[in-house]
Amino acid sequence: MRPDDEPRPATYYHLARAVLYREFLIFVRYPANAIGGIVVSLFFFAALFLGGQLLAGQALADSIEGIVVGYFLWTLSVGAYSSVSNDIGSEVQWGTLERHITTPFGFAPVALLKGVAKVVRTFLTSAVILAVMLLATGTRLSLAPVTVVAVAGLSIVSVLGLGFAAGGVTVLYKRIGNWLNLLQFGFVGLISAPVFDLPWTRVLPLAHGSAMLQRAMVDGTRLWEFPPADLALLVAVAGGYLAGGYLVFQLATRRARRLGVLGDY
Repeated sequence: MRPDDEPRPATYYHLARAVLYREFLIFVRYPANAIGGIVVSLFFFAALFLGGQLLAGQALADSIEGIVVGYFLWTLSVGAYSSVSNDIGSEVQWGTLERHITTPFGFAPVALLKGVAKVVRTFLTSAVILAVMLLATGTRLSLAPVTVVAVAGLSIVSVLGLGFAAGGVTVLYKRIGNWLNLLQFGFVGLISAPVFDLPWTRVLPLAHGSAMLQRAMVDGTRLWEFPPADLALLVAVAGGYLAGGYLVFQLATRRARRLGVLGDY
């Protein structure tokens, strides 16, 4: 056998390509599920918008841009969080978690890349939701692609960290799906956190990123027009929560091994 014909070890590039291709195939082969998710999200927004019109009237009309941006970020956040936590929960339920952990890559990198792939898919579906919301409400927003993708992407990286931490808790305690789903509604409070009145809330997940995304999409602020301190804090919060969530997942996995419950369900 020639040296060129010898099998080469898989790299993270091959892993990322395989995960992205898998997500693409799932999206293409099961379009009804993707369309159903869009319809459900639009239904909730319609209930929020129409109910708010009945209760608040003109007050809602004056703040509709902020509501649209906040709901857009919420759909992204839920997609990022559930992609990691639900994947880990599914692996635990199916009994395949140990198989992933014994691979050369380990399960955490696989779960992270799956989360990134699902975030890419969620960006596409959320873009459709955003377009429908803008048409339905007659709202106009600044949609600079580089700014929106950069700010929104970094904002939901912290949510990926929360998904890892939730997945670690799932490895230890198994069926806690109701508690994990409850956290998704906590994202609403984080997205609407008063960062200008309470500056300390900027270090919470989504809070600072939500404020920056509002400025980008409502006020038209470009990425390079933000103060360097705001950009640095956005990156630091994203990296900090992702690293913290990854650490919690690793510690929970090690404890599950010591207790002998890693593969139990």
